[in-house]
Amino acid sequence: MSALTDKRMQTQARWAWAAVLAVLLAAPFIGLYPVFMMKALCFAIFAVAFNLLLGFTGLLSFGHAAYLGAAAYFTGWLVKEAGFSPELGVLVGTLGAGLIGLVVGLIAIRRQGIYFAMITLAMAQMVYFVWLQAPFTGGEDGLQGVARGTLFGVLPLASDTTMYYVVLAIFVAVFLAVIRIVHSPYGQVLKAIRENEPRAISLGYDVDKYKLLAFVLSTTIAGLAGSLKTLVLGFATLSDAHWSLSGEVVLMTLLGGMGTFAGPVIGAFTIIGLQNYLADRVGSWVTVIIGAIFVLCVLGFRRGFVGELLAWQKRRQRSD
Repeated sequence: MSALTDKRMQTQARWAWAAVLAVLLAAPFIGLYPVFMMKALCFAIFAVAFNLLLGFTGLLSFGHAAYLGAAAYFTGWLVKEAGFSPELGVLVGTLGAGLIGLVVGLIAIRRQGIYFAMITLAMAQMVYFVWLQAPFTGGEDGLQGVARGTLFGVLPLASDTTMYYVVLAIFVAVFLAVIRIVHSPYGQVLKAIRENEPRAISLGYDVDKYKLLAFVLSTTIAGLAGSLKTLVLGFATLSDAHWSLSGEVVLMTLLGGMGTFAGPVIGAFTIIGLQNYLADRVGSWVTVIIGAIFVLCVLGFRRGFVGELLAWQKRRQRSD
């Protein structure tokens, strides 16, 4: 009965994702603003990266904005000042974020729980101070006027529609890659570490190496989100590396459903959509409203949107 239930749920999930992909492909032609959709997709990539670390490995980082911000600045400066092509700017920005993640991971991975979280926050604040003081970042003004350029020398990205489909293609590739990672033997070890780390150690796994690789993968993907965001919006600012953004990605992941594939994507679209809708209506109160939503999420449905939906489906199909 359980095998049949799982098969039905997998079939329903495939149809649901096909419908979502169809909507995303048609988005520019059905009245959805391309720049908003691109921003939401960039944060969806960011949330997917964070979920790989928290949802599937069990590591809570309070400083993930540092890697998004680092890649944003790297890409912005290279494209604007050094004349790099957009693909090279994104590549270097992404790898730069991964390198910073490696350094931070080598320090933080030695600790667990709240100590790990606090080390990531402290290191992120150090990185934020660098971007605040470094002359090439523009300080509080940030890097402005970053041109999108021409992808591979043949595809101009000035058009919002063209840029949207590039971002969408990258999002789909990242999403499928994370699914592949989680379903691989390596991903199964990550789940084992999340569920019972002492037992994973007793089975002979070098837990620190597995966690370090997961941390670097997560920070690298977060960097990709930051690089794309800079190209989409044309600027990189201190808000990209601020600790509050690290809190927002935690909210996106928990709101959508930690440890699920669709959850972080839905959470990212929900939070970015609320910010975009409420910004002109309630001003700074948008932070209070999003905080209230977070409290309701924790108290009312701890599994998040997708987690609660999956649990409800399982209960219904078992009763049938």
